[in-house]
Amino acid sequence: MKYLLSLCFVIVSFQLHAQDHGSIAGTLTDKEYNNEPLAFANVIIKGSSTGTTTNFDGLYAIDNLAPGKYQLSFSYLGYQTVEVNDVEVVSGKVTTINIPMAASEGMSLDEVVVTTIARRDSENALLLDQKKAVSLKTAIGAQELARKGVGDVATAVTKTTGISKQEGSGGVFVRGLGDRYNNTTLNGLPLPSNNPSRKNIDLEIFSTDIVEFIGIDKTYSTTNYGDFAGANIDIASKNYVGSGFLELGLATGANSEAAAASKFYLNQGPNYSGFYTKKYPAFPLNNYNFTSSWDRTSAPAPINASLSLKGGDSFSIGEDSRLNFFAVASFDNGYQLKEGINRGGVTVSGLSRKDLDFISYEYATNTTLMGNIGFKTAATSLKFNSLYINTSSQKQQEYYGVIDAFDYAPEGGAFLQRASFERTALLVNQLLGDHKLQDHIDLNWGVSYNTVDNNIPNRRQITLTPDDWDSPEGPKSFQQTLNTSDNHRFYQTLTENELAANIATSFKFNKNEEDDTYGGKLTLGYSGRLKTTDFEATQFNFRITKRDANGRLIDQPIVENMYDMDAYFNQDNLSKGLFSIETFRGNANNPIALAPQTYDGNQDIHAGFVSGEYQFSSKFTMIAGLRGEQINQTISWSTSLDPSGDTSTFDAFEILPMLSLKYELNEKQNLKFAASKTYTLPQFKERALFQFEEVTTTYRGNPSLYASTDYNLDLKWELFPKSDELISLGVFAKYIQNPINDININSATNDLSYVNTGDHAIAGGAEFELRKNIFEKEKDAGDYFLKDNLSIGFNASYMYSNQKLDADKVIRETTEAGFPLSVDFSVEEDKLTGASDLLFNADVSYFSEYAQNKNVQATLAYNYFSDRIFALGTEGKGNLVEKGMGSLDLIVKTKLNQNLSLGLSAKNLLNPAMERIQETQEITVLSYKKGSSVKLSLSYNF
Repeated sequence: MKYLLSLCFVIVSFQLHAQDHGSIAGTLTDKEYNNEPLAFANVIIKGSSTGTTTNFDGLYAIDNLAPGKYQLSFSYLGYQTVEVNDVEVVSGKVTTINIPMAASEGMSLDEVVVTTIARRDSENALLLDQKKAVSLKTAIGAQELARKGVGDVATAVTKTTGISKQEGSGGVFVRGLGDRYNNTTLNGLPLPSNNPSRKNIDLEIFSTDIVEFIGIDKTYSTTNYGDFAGANIDIASKNYVGSGFLELGLATGANSEAAAASKFYLNQGPNYSGFYTKKYPAFPLNNYNFTSSWDRTSAPAPINASLSLKGGDSFSIGEDSRLNFFAVASFDNGYQLKEGINRGGVTVSGLSRKDLDFISYEYATNTTLMGNIGFKTAATSLKFNSLYINTSSQKQQEYYGVIDAFDYAPEGGAFLQRASFERTALLVNQLLGDHKLQDHIDLNWGVSYNTVDNNIPNRRQITLTPDDWDSPEGPKSFQQTLNTSDNHRFYQTLTENELAANIATSFKFNKNEEDDTYGGKLTLGYSGRLKTTDFEATQFNFRITKRDANGRLIDQPIVENMYDMDAYFNQDNLSKGLFSIETFRGNANNPIALAPQTYDGNQDIHAGFVSGEYQFSSKFTMIAGLRGEQINQTISWSTSLDPSGDTSTFDAFEILPMLSLKYELNEKQNLKFAASKTYTLPQFKERALFQFEEVTTTYRGNPSLYASTDYNLDLKWELFPKSDELISLGVFAKYIQNPINDININSATNDLSYVNTGDHAIAGGAEFELRKNIFEKEKDAGDYFLKDNLSIGFNASYMYSNQKLDADKVIRETTEAGFPLSVDFSVEEDKLTGASDLLFNADVSYFSEYAQNKNVQATLAYNYFSDRIFALGTEGKGNLVEKGMGSLDLIVKTKLNQNLSLGLSAKNLLNPAMERIQETQEITVLSYKKGSSVKLSLSYNF
């Protein structure tokens, strides 16, 4: 109906304004995608400069044409150009030409380059999807990611409204809601976590080389799992359609802080590829059998580098079948240096238990391999995706100062060194299908099997204190060392396997014979995910011997060189009795001493859903749905906090309704509304009675933790002035029952844990987005036009959150469950952890073609988040708060010819200090700078 109305508008306009002339009008459709409207295609009258482009609905019209015959050319990047001769224009009439366009078989190389970013991953195409969607939908595609110089998915999503990144990780906050409130999927199927601390996989490990676009659903749909209140982030992998191409990419660069270091140090052992595995030796408690050194090793010049190779092809099989494939292989590494202060936290009186200066030398790698193959006919589409990602993070951390103001080294002079290496290997396999069973019946399904292995092999830590407390700058020894875990080697493995499946069938009804469209759709479906988690950790503590067998004090030898700890920890000193080796279960005399700390979990979710979409008029559409989820989560553990072990089970059935409404104010404006109920499930690590120890912070699980219930409301207005422009304003509100927060529990060491902090919390805010072209120019260069374009983008979010804090509730519920925790909140109400009041992104981009196949593009982008709570304060101590900061990036790219392109990116140009403070006491507990990073890249298309 909307196509017919648009054509009628063309006809009426023609009759009123050009009775003595004629027009040509029609619709272009995408043969590759079930004849969907093809937006932004070019329609040119050959031999003239007269032409136009199709609108959102694939419609075009060329008015005021003198009667006669014309030759038309229909073109779209990546598709066959269609030419129609002898199109006759008659005075006072409209000549209709409808064209179904198919992918090109013989494109030139320069078209291939553009095709990969001009299809479904283009900014225009994604804006079209957003305009047509009934739900509140947003996405960022490969074209925009390239323009903004974004290299990973975590950074990519922060370029959209209301999302910020968690410092030091690939986790994100959506509308102030952190990791536990969000979901991550790949092509609509869930992804496992790569970190026991997180529900979601680290988004930084996904290179944008594999991404076609990233869809962000901030409102709930019945096709999504109900365990979210922030957003479902769906990564759509590359799906190549076009002629064959092969592209080689190279890049090099450096981080300013790392490059400024006179020397750069890393761990002894791990290699630079990121493929490193180390197991503890046989009989580690009886003899000193460890072969890797405790000491740091000099690293080569900290120069970042990357290499990528990607290619794809698409070709016809018979008349209506098509086969396409895409593959990418890439390797990236990066050096970083952080230097500053770390105090962990302070007492009510402002005393720092830990007061350390630190330096952290860091090296990270990412190796990505992805391949997919697709087969498509008029009625069937089948896709197979396989993705392998190996990431590593290596840190050589050194701390100087006060380790514990109450127990030892109160005047400073202590030295702590931690060498750590973490490796994650992710393997994803997916099979997806879409079938058109009849004109009004569709079936789509997907199945995936994912596995992730996260390993921390041979983390090493040593702690030295002044031999004499009265001489903090004097010689160091282990004389004052108190805790057996101060010197240790740690081995951890986490394996998570997940089988997931989606299937849904849609029945279209209420067909309009005039324009062959359907006014309604009923969808029925099932989703299931079966996940297992296996965690093991073994820590070998090197207990310093203070007294001999007769009870006499042993004088610990002076450590002459803090960076030569192999001189102390060796077989000779073990035989002398200067230290012994044990685990949390005991020494070699205990037959189960080598039994690791463990927790194992199973999480099964089975869901059925139904939704109905109905178009009441050409302007008003509604989607209403209901999803039921059966959740079973069981976790068992045996840890240092509970050596005998125990089991905790969570079993619930959730009924999750949703409603989405869309009203088209006119052809360029939408008004959308959404309401839903969801839930937030605690994670395995949050419920396992296990203690995770960082240098200055210790986390422990809470088995009595239970799910929150979330109620969500959204209202949004959208205006699309042009195909590539957007103005939108939205408001949202959330009511969360039994919210989960990170808190400081009452303990001598400021431990952090996770609790249901009160009966309810509220969150709300407003979001604004603007995408606008400042100017667009075209210069006639003979057979082609040279373009100049200046555009701006801006999005901002203001958020408010508040929760009632109830210490009695926490104490009562944890005690009743048999795992008592003591808390004493410093205030009766506060914000949600992770929520920034203000977020905004701004960018300005300039694009200029100075010759055929030659252009330059520059983008200046700025991102800012305001203060946000890291952990709630207790016992009169203030909240731990991450201070707000901004980041400025400059990206310049130039295409030198149809094969060769160069790029320059400069990230974090302002290089602000990352700061965490403890409110009330107003003391900085963490501060460092990340440095600016510069990269020069080259790509060549064969």
